[in-house]
Amino acid sequence: MSILTVKGLTKTFGGLTAVSGVNMTLEKGELVGLIGPNGAGKTTVFNLLTGVYEPTEGSVTLDRGKGPVTLSGKKPYHICAEGVARTFQNIRLFKNLTVLDNVRIAMHKNVKYGIAGGLFHLGSFAKEEQGLIDKAHQLLSMLGLDEKSGELAANLSYGEQRHLEIARALATDPVLLLLDEPAAGMNPAETAQLTSFISRIRKDFDLTILLIEHDMSLVMTICERIYVLDYGTVIAAGTPAEIKTNKRVVEAYLGEDMGNA
Repeated sequence: MSILTVKGLTKTFGGLTAVSGVNMTLEKGELVGLIGPNGAGKTTVFNLLTGVYEPTEGSVTLDRGKGPVTLSGKKPYHICAEGVARTFQNIRLFKNLTVLDNVRIAMHKNVKYGIAGGLFHLGSFAKEEQGLIDKAHQLLSMLGLDEKSGELAANLSYGEQRHLEIARALATDPVLLLLDEPAAGMNPAETAQLTSFISRIRKDFDLTILLIEHDMSLVMTICERIYVLDYGTVIAAGTPAEIKTNKRVVEAYLGEDMGNA
C-alpha cells in the first residue's frame, strides 16, 4: 500500500524553479533515500511535504489505510496531526530545556484541556500532564536517553542531540518520518550507531521513513529504494544496486568510485 504519493510536485520562487515535476511513492514500512548534489532541491521537497512551502503545482497525499488525505496546501501543524514528522539538517532542539521537556513539548498536540486549564491548572490538567511525563519517560527509555532526561539538551553530545531530535519527532506519533541529513557532522562510529538506531526505530515504531543523506555508505546500507534529484528533477529511482550503476547518477553525483563499487 502506498502511504505517500507525490505527483508532479513543483515549486518556483520568482523565476527560479527549485523543484520540477517530482513524482514519488513510498510503500508502508519502506525506508527510502532521497539523494543528490547540494542545491538539488532535496530539502525543498521536504519543506513541500511538511507544509513549510506550498507547492506551485502538483499534489501530496497520505494514506494511513483509511483513504487518501491531501497534504498539499495544509499548514505544518495540520500535516503533523495527520502523522508526518521531520527532523532538520541543523539540529533544532530547545537547548535550554531538559531532554524530558523537549519530548513533552512534542506531545502537547494531544492534550485535551483548554487554555484556561493550562493557565490555572484546572480540571484534567494535572492528570494529563502526568500522563505526558510518563509517556515521555517511556519513549526516552526505549531510545536509551532516559538517564539523561533531567539534563539540558545543550549538554548532550552531538550524537545524543541527533537522537533526541528524532525522539521528539517520534513523540508526535508519526506514521511517516522524514530525516534530513541525520548523519551530518558525525564521525564514523556515531554514523554506525545512527544506522542501527534508524533501523531499530523503524521496526519498533512501525514507521515509513524518507531519508536525505550525503553519507553514501549509510544510504546504500539502510535504504531499500533511492530517488536521485538533480536540479530539482528526479533523474533516477531504484534499488541501491541499480543507483550505483546508473550512468547518469554516477556522472551527476556519485562519481566513478561509488559507481564501480
